[in-house]
Amino acid sequence: MLARRATRRTHAHALQHALGCLKPVLDGAERAELLEAIEQYRAGLLPLIVPITLLKHHLRHHPHPHLAGQTYFNPDPPELALRYGD
Repeated sequence: MLARRATRRTHAHALQHALGCLKPVLDGAERAELLEAIEQYRAGLLPLIVPITLLKHHLRHHPHPHLAGQTYFNPDPPELALRYGD
């Protein structure tokens, strides 16, 4: 169990960190699309699964050693991947 419950702000921060790791391999349009999805999530306009799915898509095409083993992108059990809330 985590000491503190994750918030939209902390999720958005984690997603922006992942975006930063992929920044060298993404073009401007891809970065803008991902940043927009993160900001829309932070504002409560999109569920968390949307920016995570977009990041996972880019990670399949551009594997990153630091992000590859993160449980954040591959939760166990798989049912946790349906994170629609905060």
